[in-house]
Amino acid sequence: MANFLTRMMPSSWLSTRSAKEGEYRPGPYLLSDGYLSAAAGKFLNWWQMGYSVQPYGQANAMVEACISAYSQTVAMCPPGHWQKNADGGRTRLNSALSRVLKRPNDYQSGSDLLLNLTRRLYDKGEAFAYAVRNGREEIVELHLMRNGRARIALDGSIFYSLSGNEVAEQRFNFSLPVPARDVLHVRLHTPQHPLKGVSPILAATLDLAMSGAALSQQVVFYLNQARPSFMLETDEKLNKQQAQELREHWNEQTRGENAGGTPILTWGLKAKEIKASARDGQLAELLKMTDQNVALAFRMPLQVLGMGEKSAFASTEALMQSWIATGLGFALNHIEEAFGQLFELRGMPEEYLEFDTKALQRSAFKDRIEALARSVTSGIHSSDEARAEEDLPASAGGVGKEPRVQEQVVPLSYGANMKPSDKAGAAAKPAPAEQDEENDDDAGRSYDDYTRELDARVSALLH
Repeated sequence: MANFLTRMMPSSWLSTRSAKEGEYRPGPYLLSDGYLSAAAGKFLNWWQMGYSVQPYGQANAMVEACISAYSQTVAMCPPGHWQKNADGGRTRLNSALSRVLKRPNDYQSGSDLLLNLTRRLYDKGEAFAYAVRNGREEIVELHLMRNGRARIALDGSIFYSLSGNEVAEQRFNFSLPVPARDVLHVRLHTPQHPLKGVSPILAATLDLAMSGAALSQQVVFYLNQARPSFMLETDEKLNKQQAQELREHWNEQTRGENAGGTPILTWGLKAKEIKASARDGQLAELLKMTDQNVALAFRMPLQVLGMGEKSAFASTEALMQSWIATGLGFALNHIEEAFGQLFELRGMPEEYLEFDTKALQRSAFKDRIEALARSVTSGIHSSDEARAEEDLPASAGGVGKEPRVQEQVVPLSYGANMKPSDKAGAAAKPAPAEQDEENDDDAGRSYDDYTRELDARVSALLH
């Protein structure tokens, strides 16, 4: 009976117990699908009293901005299936993986799949997709599923219960568990179960709950019009009827069609504007701190979202490279590895999936061209390879195939005189030609002797 009651109790009520047995712990209570408020957690039958579990990040602009930034950026990067060559280069393969990522099914594009898969990954901590194979056991379709749950058989085999795709549920039978080999399961940190990922939103749950409570209170406060914009004060003693008449007169001049009109005050009345208090400033600072904590949990630079202090990066490329080196780089690599495991790739560096992050610099024309120009002059890329990066045709006549460097780039053996060493130039130096007899006779004669002899010959000819 005790085990039956334990199974029937909601997990939120069980989480109200602290580490010490029998002690009550105040909320909010963190659950797998959201959190339960402190007021609801006091009751065993909280769901019958109108309370419900609040999803993590519900109605929070910063959470939506972070999740959208990751999902939209991953969807922007075109994927490629690469194989390492023996000469050190690599070749793009036209494989089942590349075809599925280009068109996963007949109702979604590759961008749709990556966008929604990444959103699910960072919102819920894990994402699922069902793989359909053909007669040759090749994966030909992927169907994204909103819900999934891993199950472990007695022999340790892993199966999944999938649901949440109206199209796929009409085409395939999901009443039986699906083998793990046919399921794409991408998951983040797994603190409680190796097959159950959690979202980084968990780290900011208390911040979100606190800011949500503060905003909800402010909404009720303003909807009830508990804070007027002006306050009327006077030294005269007014009875209830006089105060009511003055209130009605003020409202007639400042509300409805007369909004913005100029009221005329009598009986020594003075209109005093009510300005924002220090408490309002504290609320704004609290909400700002909550946004920063959410961005910190997602490893999202505030400058990418157009927020925060002045960017410390000199260019957009430097900002994007910083994000790629941290949060975005992990997201791309994590999704690549999950696809590689499903399609049984050998992994880096032999065979792997890679998302091309150069697409993120599509609008940074100046930075991109300067990088390509320096690569060409340094002999890393040929001019044809650089032109191909910009979708330009190869040079006519094949003159741009070979990498080249500038003429002044010489070996270190040339030394300070910029000439080859004797040892290096001995083999290349041609043998001196044999001198003719006339040159042999002139050897060792000075310039003056040659001039006197020439004058003597001229004089003899004249006489």
